[in-house]
Amino acid sequence: MSESSRSERRRNESTGARQRAHSELNAWRRIVGILANDDARAVYARIVLGEAIDEGSTGLRSRRLGRLIADLVASGLAEERDGVLVASGEMFRAMLAAEPVQRATGIDRFLRDGRIDQYPASAAERRELLEWVVAEAFTPGEELDEPAVNARLEPFSSDVAILRRHLVDHELLERTPSGSSYAAVVR
Repeated sequence: MSESSRSERRRNESTGARQRAHSELNAWRRIVGILANDDARAVYARIVLGEAIDEGSTGLRSRRLGRLIADLVASGLAEERDGVLVASGEMFRAMLAAEPVQRATGIDRFLRDGRIDQYPASAAERRELLEWVVAEAFTPGEELDEPAVNARLEPFSSDVAILRRHLVDHELLERTPSGSSYAAVVR
């Protein structure tokens, strides 16, 4: 085999590998697109449940039903085994393997749906989390009574008293000299 033939073969193999990798990374788009269609989703459900899939049971015309089945098989959601359509989990496993789990970083590790799920054990990380809350909830120097402070903290925690206490303890929120209100500490 000539050097140019080997080089072209390597280039073709490399292109094929890139196309397969790109295809696997975007496989979820095709699956979501197929399952966004009500008829396709109904046919897929029948496949998953092992029910009959014909014009009479689906209410779909033969041509439409054939296209939907072809799309489900081409996407990997279904496959034919011994003349019967069955749901395949292989595509889901392949998609999960292609997309590694994204680990939360920074203060996001301590939040769930934008609310504090747990307080960091590390003092530095706890302070960073509390500074974020203050920056999001208060304007520096603004004075608020306790009910207003609680209302501002409620989106961040189910236990606003504990959160308020942490903010005061970390000198990010202070009681005014009269004790009747709170103010975010200006730094």
